[in-house]
Amino acid sequence: MAECFAVHPKNPQPRLIDRAAELIRKGALAVFPTDSAYALGGHLGDAALIERIRRIRGVDERHHFTLMCRDLSEIATYARVDNAQYRLLKAATPGPYTFILEGTKELPRRVLHPKKKTIGLRVPDHPVTRALLSALDEPILCSTLILAGENEPLTDPEEIRARLDPVVDLIIDAGPCGSGMTTVIELVGGEITLIRAGKGPLGPFGLAGD
Repeated sequence: MAECFAVHPKNPQPRLIDRAAELIRKGALAVFPTDSAYALGGHLGDAALIERIRRIRGVDERHHFTLMCRDLSEIATYARVDNAQYRLLKAATPGPYTFILEGTKELPRRVLHPKKKTIGLRVPDHPVTRALLSALDEPILCSTLILAGENEPLTDPEEIRARLDPVVDLIIDAGPCGSGMTTVIELVGGEITLIRAGKGPLGPFGLAGD
């Protein structure tokens, strides 16, 4: 059975956050809230965790994983970011955006898109996620909590526990989470490409649809 921590959505208890970080470092597959929807994630270096997420999500190796980062300096460690891209990222973070960027050699090849060598990166604006990232002192590899064969993410912690208790190790319950997903923008080859319109406004990127 998964461990389940009920945390305050705005002022998460440090003791529970530290315990969650400890479990993730040891290889736990966790469910946790973000400023868009709940996510599945864990330690970047855990190869088995990637396969567990793929099975739950029902996706193959072409699925873009997301690296949840504390700030832009972490993004620059794991992705190639030029000056123009950095200015765009600075204007839009933290917030409900996922950016598809070219990965650096700091990332294991298994987490990159097999052909494009890209990865999703984001800086969330949710107190629980930010506290967890601070306690870990490193990014979390994650994917939106959408079950195989479904189109919408799970948002209710009770439903999450009922459906995922046997297949995850940790559930961080911060109450119902928004159902909207991040806006996904690809920043590769000097181009700005909208992959998915979500919660993040498009204005900072000069894209239509805002």
